[in-house]
Amino acid sequence: MKTLDIESSSHKLSNGLEVVLHKDSSVPVVAVNIWYKVGAANDKVGKTGYAHLFEHLMFQGSQNIPKEAHFRYIQEAGGSANGSTSRDRTNYYESLPSNQLELALWLESDRMGFLLEALSEEKLENQKSVVINERLEHYDNQPYGLVGEKLNSLLFPFGHPHHFPVIGYLDDIKKFSLEDAKRYFKNYYSPTNAILTVAGDIDYDNALNLIQNYFGDINNEMGIAEENFASLPKLEDYKYLEHFDKVNVPQIYFGWRTNKLFHEDEVDLHTLAFILSGNKNSLLTKKLVYDTQLCQRVSAQNDLSKYDGSFLISATPKNINDIEQIKKNIFEIIENLISSNGTLDKEIATAVNNFKFQFVHSIEKISTRADLLSSYKYYVDEPNWFLQDYERFNKVTTESVKRIAKKYLNKNFVELRVLPKNDK
Repeated sequence: MKTLDIESSSHKLSNGLEVVLHKDSSVPVVAVNIWYKVGAANDKVGKTGYAHLFEHLMFQGSQNIPKEAHFRYIQEAGGSANGSTSRDRTNYYESLPSNQLELALWLESDRMGFLLEALSEEKLENQKSVVINERLEHYDNQPYGLVGEKLNSLLFPFGHPHHFPVIGYLDDIKKFSLEDAKRYFKNYYSPTNAILTVAGDIDYDNALNLIQNYFGDINNEMGIAEENFASLPKLEDYKYLEHFDKVNVPQIYFGWRTNKLFHEDEVDLHTLAFILSGNKNSLLTKKLVYDTQLCQRVSAQNDLSKYDGSFLISATPKNINDIEQIKKNIFEIIENLISSNGTLDKEIATAVNNFKFQFVHSIEKISTRADLLSSYKYYVDEPNWFLQDYERFNKVTTESVKRIAKKYLNKNFVELRVLPKNDK
């Protein structure tokens, strides 16, 4: 598919900064996207939530940028900016008119090179308060807000890099000190630990010269803290947990450990999730929502990261007394899918067509394309991996989906039931 053969140019500055450039002059817009190779997986015992908290600190000003001026400068130039934190990376990005490229590069380079000069106890305490309120509002005091945290603690035993929540634990956030912040920045926010992607209406030589000018003299101070995730604790048995919450409707969850992002099994796992719950004719949805009407909704999803992954099935019963019957039906459907001699060709075709459409539609947006260029560079060391990513789904077959279901959806799983709390 020629349209997915997206031209890009890769470079590496003398200080180790990896640079990816992509030219598309169809509209006068440019996207600047920088990935720091640090996320919640790098958090430590007693120091959880640091990756996410530091994302907030990066918008609090640097040596030449006043507090919160980053957003203001970008907005006044007609653009938008934001950041995000995952298990694997922390990402900062801007989209703005292409004649404002230099502004975005100046802003990103100033906080990469000169954030500590402007970091203060006042700024730190301010952002700690913001994150604490975020934790309370969206997790501790939100119905079903602790589901992800509970599931991950079961799926990924203590010592696994995915055991801790991305947001962090409340007590750890409160203890985050200015010295912690400085140490964290020096360990992870260095040119050699970053990928900078610029995509859109650019001239390659001019963009590279600007990047060299703004980032070339930034030094690596302490380097990157070594991480050893070679041996990950396994899930070796069935685990069960009941979580009582202030909810009116129960939820049930089943989770299995799978494999890492871009593993050869990934596309079959995605396809399996779609076959189970991707539309009204999918196996779980048809049986539990439409035929038996035991559930209000049911969902299967595949969640993969750099070091590991999980496959989750969740259901919302209409009646709390039907939970055991719903569980029985879910596992019967999985077993029938694995053991049946029938074909899944029609279901696979529907799933693959859906994935391909969503993929092609998403990369029409230059900011999404920039993020994928950074992602491919990080995970497979090849920015122009769009066509390979797209064509991976052509290899999915009935046999491969059944094999994957049998391989991963085994007896070693976790079960979480979120049940209404009786406050009487």
